[in-house]
Amino acid sequence: MSVFSTFLGRYCDRYFQISARGSSFWKEVLAGVTTFGAMAYIMAVNPDILSAAGLDRHDMVMTTIASAVIGSLIMALWANLPIALAPAMSSNVIFAQVVVIRMGVPPAVAFTMVLLGGLAFLTLSLTQWRQRIVKAFPVPVRLGIHFAIGAFIAHIGMVTGGLAIKGNDGLAFGHLADPAVILGIAGLFLAAFLRWSRVPAAMLIVIAVVTLIGCFVPHGSGKVTQLPTHWMDWPHYPVHMLFPYDFKGFFSHFFLVLPVTLYFFLGDFFDATGTMMAVIQRSGLKDKEGQPLLGRDAFAADATASIVGSALGTSTVSAYLESLVGVEEGGKTGLVGITVALLFALSSLFWPLITSVPAVATAPILILVGLGMLSGLTDLKTLSAREQIIPLLMVLITVMTGDFMVSLALGLLLFTFLALATKRWQDITIMLLVLDAVFVTYLVLSSGMG
Repeated sequence: MSVFSTFLGRYCDRYFQISARGSSFWKEVLAGVTTFGAMAYIMAVNPDILSAAGLDRHDMVMTTIASAVIGSLIMALWANLPIALAPAMSSNVIFAQVVVIRMGVPPAVAFTMVLLGGLAFLTLSLTQWRQRIVKAFPVPVRLGIHFAIGAFIAHIGMVTGGLAIKGNDGLAFGHLADPAVILGIAGLFLAAFLRWSRVPAAMLIVIAVVTLIGCFVPHGSGKVTQLPTHWMDWPHYPVHMLFPYDFKGFFSHFFLVLPVTLYFFLGDFFDATGTMMAVIQRSGLKDKEGQPLLGRDAFAADATASIVGSALGTSTVSAYLESLVGVEEGGKTGLVGITVALLFALSSLFWPLITSVPAVATAPILILVGLGMLSGLTDLKTLSAREQIIPLLMVLITVMTGDFMVSLALGLLLFTFLALATKRWQDITIMLLVLDAVFVTYLVLSSGMG
């Protein structure tokens, strides 16, 4: 056993350049375990979100785990970076709540949109166009997308957790006489406390605690949590979810679904860029020129993971900011991702328990993730007073109407209008005009005028 361990350690050291990057085998494994603990909540949260779109919860548990395993392995083996991947916490909400529920698009068409967005991202990752798009896309609109999605995620968490219910004048706060609402509030307070106390695996702890307490909290004719008869079982993958595409349906509604397809591409593009840059800068990894070690391979790996994720039957797969906690533990190589992938694979044995997690247990996670994205509102001070109106309008429309696509369309059009009105001709790019045309077409078709 010691001979095998020695051989494995030496092989990993050579392949992942562990010693060269100033780390060790066990430090990388510990970083992987820490990263997994920080992002394992996605196994319960993602199925909860996607099941609202009519997809089977058990199927979504399996596809979520499979996509996290394969995505993390792709990043580890291709780019050798300490970055783990799983279904993104923004795109899954857009997939379920906007595309399938609000727009009425069948899931098969939505998966096709994720695929095409991933293919576009991969194509650009292999060319010099990636940097051009980052520089050319309007910063106010990019910030608006981030903030509006954050508000939308928090909104979904409030509703699914029972903290916000339909009232005579829109939404009202949940009934405090309902024990499930009190449990949701307690879960939110616990999540905030643990996160701000920097407790490892804080979100996973919250889900476990609320799920356990829910076994004793009355709700309707039963309890908040309905535990399965057995907690473990051999995983069986829903093969009917493999390659769940509908290209005919996509092209038959091309101009209506094109803007959302662009969102899946742009959302993954900018989220991946920001997330991976933050992780790599924190890790201190640099290339021979002294620049952050974030090359073409990393973006290609992220894009490929999204393509594979859509083929497996889940929403956009992307790099997770929770990888930062692994970096804090000293992770510097792809062995972190290998460890994360192995732990996700082992977790598939507990799928009966994962499927029993109630919505009130995942709601605090959604709310905190959304608020975390909104915390970036301080970045507004980097914009002029004229530009600040754009992201604020996008957040307002999303919060008041729940229609993210309209907020994105109006944000882009407002940016163009203000640029024209103030004669900032350098802001009127070909990309901006193309996006304007696409979203005007979307507004016409979605309103029934077309």
